[in-house]
Amino acid sequence: MKVLVALKRVADPDNANKIKIPPSGEKIDTAGLEWKLNPFDDYALETALRLTENGKNPKARLGEVVVVTLGPKECETTLRAALATGADRAIRVEATDEELDGRIVAAALKTIIAEEKPDLVLMGKQAVDGDNNQVGQSVAELLDWPMATFAATITEEAGAVVVGREVDGGVLTLKLGLPAVVTVDLRIVAPTSVYSAQTDRAHKYAEGVRFAALPAIMAAKKKPLVVKPLAEVAGGMSRTAHYSKFEPPPQRKAGVKVQDVAELVAKLAGEAKVI
Repeated sequence: MKVLVALKRVADPDNANKIKIPPSGEKIDTAGLEWKLNPFDDYALETALRLTENGKNPKARLGEVVVVTLGPKECETTLRAALATGADRAIRVEATDEELDGRIVAAALKTIIAEEKPDLVLMGKQAVDGDNNQVGQSVAELLDWPMATFAATITEEAGAVVVGREVDGGVLTLKLGLPAVVTVDLRIVAPTSVYSAQTDRAHKYAEGVRFAALPAIMAAKKKPLVVKPLAEVAGGMSRTAHYSKFEPPPQRKAGVKVQDVAELVAKLAGEAKVI
């Protein structure tokens, strides 16, 4: 199986307190922020690695995993980390955040997918910066491929994948003929969530994503990484979604003490107006 995984570099949400907004409100100052792979995309990468191996011998890759990202040269650190984890090849589309929106990203991915011809496209259900949850669905629509979102389990079968989707009240099971697009949720990295055709169903993976050993990190420096211009894969499109202004949330007022429940209820009703 050949799997293409779309990745995005995001600001570490644990450092959100470092975000600064200039008085003009025209943009977010990202100086001082630490960057990491979008967590849901990290889960998608782990899913791809499990689908292209025998779980008992993960070092022997039985398929191919290609990782793709859109961003500046600094994003190559993210791609090299994915290569160290086990991906075989990487593609970076040269672009800045100011040039991109979900529509352009989906169009660029469509072009790359048409060139690569993977059996399966995987990505996280959403990026934790914009939280738009739209690129996966848009890619599937552009390709006219079957898709499943919020995948909690994936099992490979002959010419298909069986996906357990998280829905309100339970799990919906879908069987998708390949090629297909799947977006994954956090439970996809549980010990029994993903099985390739070669992995025994009694096998249990370690919880979570895998980490690269030092030899793999060194070897990743020699793995192929191709750079493509945005105009080549997005057909000269320009973004249609624009941010008009950024502003921080209002400063919270200091709390006050009340003497009894009656005073608390009075303040909640009269001042806070929440009851």
